[in-house]
Amino acid sequence: MFKTRLLSGILLVIIALVTIISGGSVLWAVVTLISLIGMRELYKPFHMENELPGICGYLSAILYDILLFALNGGFLPGESRDWFMGLFMALIISLMAVMVFSYPKYHADQLMAAFFGVFYVAVMLSYIYQIRGLPGGAYTVWLVFICSWGCDTCAYCVGMLIGKHKMAPRLSPKKSVEGGIGGIAGAALIAVLYALAINHWGNAGVSAASFAVIGAAGGMISQVGDLGASAIKRIYGIKDYGKLIPGHGGILDRFDSVIFTAPIIYYLAVLIS
Repeated sequence: MFKTRLLSGILLVIIALVTIISGGSVLWAVVTLISLIGMRELYKPFHMENELPGICGYLSAILYDILLFALNGGFLPGESRDWFMGLFMALIISLMAVMVFSYPKYHADQLMAAFFGVFYVAVMLSYIYQIRGLPGGAYTVWLVFICSWGCDTCAYCVGMLIGKHKMAPRLSPKKSVEGGIGGIAGAALIAVLYALAINHWGNAGVSAASFAVIGAAGGMISQVGDLGASAIKRIYGIKDYGKLIPGHGGILDRFDSVIFTAPIIYYLAVLIS
């Protein structure tokens, strides 16, 4: 099991390196694909991964990503807010139409989950692509994974060594307050070391202090993302969201913290810069 998990982890790192370094349309296409797979995993507990509400969600996610790509490339006129609001209004109308004309096949919680899935997975993951497009984004985008996976590793190590006080005993009994604090501190430290490294070898000219703040904030919010995804699994009685990644589960099992971290790092990077 450990060998399988390790090999899968190495493959994930290689894919991340290739796609993020490439950026542009390659990164956009990979993030779009990951979003669709993640949405399908989220829709399964609601039994609508192949149903009309889910299809509305998939189509909206694809259109959202196309709009994002087109607006970033300057291919569409007007304000991005107008395009996106129009898309989300169309999604709500479509879902309500599905409920009306299929009544009583679908329930309100399924329609709300379909709408939620577009935001929770597609919109929030798209910030990886958006960070890459910022000035200095080729460096900043790696903070998403440093904060998410670095925090997770540090929290696990600190929790194993000195963890005594349970963070969320009913939701995740193995997570401790000490581990959570250690994860935040670890993410901040790794972010500082990363800043020093890219300043030395890449002449990036980034602020180590800014990266420390982003690292700490990202580490904190990544734990909320992790626990939030776990809460959904507990409520619906599932162990993993999927089996796509051997030893890790599905896309949402591996990217649950990344989903929350990416938007936070985007806005912090814009604010601090």
